[in-house]
Amino acid sequence: MYDPKGNSKDKTTDGVMFTEAEPPEHLHGIIHRFLSLRTPTPLPADYRFHALPDACTYIVFDQQNPEITGVTRLSASAEELNLGRSFHFLNIRFLPGVWQRDRAPLSFGQIDQPYTGALPLKDINATLIDQHPDTQRTTLISFVEDLQARGILVANPITQKIFAQIDDIYSVADMAAIAQLSSRQLQRVLKQTTGFTPHDFLKVLRLQQSLGGEPSLAYADQSHFIHAFRRATGYTPGQYARKFDV
Repeated sequence: MYDPKGNSKDKTTDGVMFTEAEPPEHLHGIIHRFLSLRTPTPLPADYRFHALPDACTYIVFDQQNPEITGVTRLSASAEELNLGRSFHFLNIRFLPGVWQRDRAPLSFGQIDQPYTGALPLKDINATLIDQHPDTQRTTLISFVEDLQARGILVANPITQKIFAQIDDIYSVADMAAIAQLSSRQLQRVLKQTTGFTPHDFLKVLRLQQSLGGEPSLAYADQSHFIHAFRRATGYTPGQYARKFDV
């Protein structure tokens, strides 16, 4: 199954607490993880957050400013984001293709502006700030269930088929066959539901496979792997392993 690594941690930085929590069983087809990223005390220097492409959609809550929240996803390449010396974010990482963009628009990259959309994200954020982590999770689960009831979150049977046989996918043609769609149908469905073309979606899947295991599972040869990895992350695999933990 698809188990994305949403970010990597710089080995030279201490004092940043990153925690993940699994969703309840009835939301496994919608949510990948609940996430918390915070600094208990200010850092001596700005923190560069290395966000990896994972094809997921996120709701981001800035716990230091209830106005700063939103729905976002990344591109097919990694991004390094300056979070400053003191921060506290709560995120919900949704599986690719479940967020209905026609019902609620999203943005790209890190959220750093006040939310102006129609969802009650600022009210939720303000509520979360004063809650214990266990209560926060309950609040977020209830919110996700409400989004499901409103049709903003819908399990995606096409991406579920792809993720169930991810180790057998080496090309867009493989992906289309597993999804039981023509190449043209796959192009339309993936672009509509994930925002990615099949080619870019496959690039993200290959990168994530390489982070979780043997690169040969995802790439034709070692030189192809190194070239694609550097293009996606800005580092060779060796440089990345020396600088980051995933």
